[in-house]
Amino acid sequence: MFDFLIRRALLAAGVVCGTAVAVFLLLYVIPGDPVTMALGPRATQAARDAYIHRAGLDRSLIEQLSLFLARLASGDLGTDIWSGRSVAALVGAALPYTVALAVTGLGWAVILGIGFGCLAAGPRRWLDRTVALVSIAFIAVPPFLVAIYCLLVFAVWLRWFPAIGAGEPGDLVGEAWALVLPSLAVGLGWIGYIARLVRASLLEVLQEKHIETARAFGLPERTILFRYALPIAIVPAISVIGVGFGALLSGSVFAEIVFARPGIGRLVYQAILERNYPVASGAIVVTAALYAGAMLLTDLAIALLDPRSRAAL
Repeated sequence: MFDFLIRRALLAAGVVCGTAVAVFLLLYVIPGDPVTMALGPRATQAARDAYIHRAGLDRSLIEQLSLFLARLASGDLGTDIWSGRSVAALVGAALPYTVALAVTGLGWAVILGIGFGCLAAGPRRWLDRTVALVSIAFIAVPPFLVAIYCLLVFAVWLRWFPAIGAGEPGDLVGEAWALVLPSLAVGLGWIGYIARLVRASLLEVLQEKHIETARAFGLPERTILFRYALPIAIVPAISVIGVGFGALLSGSVFAEIVFARPGIGRLVYQAILERNYPVASGAIVVTAALYAGAMLLTDLAIALLDPRSRAAL
């Protein structure tokens, strides 16, 4: 088990390092002059030279990449070229909002997805077809479209939830209320994925010998489903849940923009528009590290629940 954990940790570290290099290089091949984009076409030469020096653009690409990786290795994400604040402080202020959004959205998906999957695996065929139709609809609808319609219906027309913002800091009820619509928008599609996977896995497990033995002893079907079948059938869904958490961390930018929520996605979006390379690269690397950490914990959970998977993983 220790060797398995070391292998997965090294792989996660390699993914983060590769992402850091790729992000650094991609930011510098974006079309357009970053100095002109940041300062405008009427900036003086002195202002342009000062910006170039602050951003480190007067160094060669290899030197900039080496300095960037050296800072990351020491835990330094760099400095915002406009405000002079630490990128780590900016990311640390935005990260809780994105994590709360991802956890809440995935929570909706896990609870409803497992429930729908259990319903679909039951003996009622009409219920199976209904759940299949709903699941496919959830998967097919674009998340940004869900976000826009949630905003229009529940915030603008019905006025049940706030339209924008993340609530007043310290007001837990207000923050939770402001989290409902964006979390539903980002998590709706994952309900369908988890429901279909749980259904398929349950149907396979329900055909195994120990389930037939439990039925022969006269155990209720509900007890067989939730006590003996679901703990085994849930193992394949754990990998999807881990991937979903990482995807929601990195893909919640549309919800943060539509609902005007502070977060990592919005921070990266604004930094790219302003050609603020230190903020953009630092935030993306932190997101990649969280993604890799989520996958590492997912692999560990699968290995603990099913020791046979350690060799495959």
